[in-house]
Amino acid sequence: MSAPKVSVIVPVYKAEAYLHRCVDSLLAQTLAEFELLLIDDGSPDGSGAICDGYAARDSRVRVFHKSNGGVSSARQCGVDNARGEYIIHADPDDWVEPAMLEELYAKAVNENVDVVICDYFIECISGTYYSKQQPSKNDASTVLREFFVNLHGSCWNKLVRREAILQYNVRFDEQLSFCEDLYYNSMLLLNPVKIAYLSKAFYHYDQAMNTNSIVTKYTARSLEYDKMLCDKFVVLFAEHSYRSIVEKHFVELQVSRAFMSGVFSTKEFRMNFEKYSSIIKNYSSITDINRYLYYLSCKGFYRLMYNVYRFMKMIKR
Repeated sequence: MSAPKVSVIVPVYKAEAYLHRCVDSLLAQTLAEFELLLIDDGSPDGSGAICDGYAARDSRVRVFHKSNGGVSSARQCGVDNARGEYIIHADPDDWVEPAMLEELYAKAVNENVDVVICDYFIECISGTYYSKQQPSKNDASTVLREFFVNLHGSCWNKLVRREAILQYNVRFDEQLSFCEDLYYNSMLLLNPVKIAYLSKAFYHYDQAMNTNSIVTKYTARSLEYDKMLCDKFVVLFAEHSYRSIVEKHFVELQVSRAFMSGVFSTKEFRMNFEKYSSIIKNYSSITDINRYLYYLSCKGFYRLMYNVYRFMKMIKR
């Protein structure tokens, strides 16, 4: 049997409530020659059985059951077992348009590139929003920089040549459960890969369905995780000219996630983040309002600034 044109990898964990929507949209693709790898990451609910049901009915579906190791472990399992010429990822709480694989693959082949980037839809309770993802230039260095400025570092709007992943030994870091896709794509784009951009959206990124996502929940361990994440990126870019941009991005990520959580006292916030106050004050990639809120919080006014933020949200609603 000839190798499929595209491998689609879906990490599955506690996804029984929405997995059908995702898989059904992928199996409705207009491209015929693709495989769908469902990676059951030790899910304790009925997700594994749902995966097996699809595999029994459709030969394009391959299921891998593994002990729970986190999203990076599941994604890497998919990459290790993929047979396609190109690879793309999807999350089980999202869904896609029928022409996604066909149009992305045609673009990749016609322009003979390693990566195709496209736009995507954001699904919120308030409606659907279109996210433009066009780089200012289609070279690896520019796109890499813009991951930390205005482009999304996700894997699900990027079709990637499998041979490039193998050639540059790009692997998911199994310590990462948040921003693992940005780290993976950064590793890839530190190499001279060829990139194309397709000005269409196919992927529906659902921010309303999975409210238990690590992206939306902040716990006592989140601060330590964010520090570890920042350290990993700083090491990855240690010899790169973009190191300062990357470091600023992750300082802002730490401060903003901590600020929005509302779990800190004023003293705790200042103790953890005062050292970042000058970076926040001069970081032009965030809005003026947020910059002042974060800066004054770092300087010892967190509870007051958080109340201002909540009042502003209430007025906006």
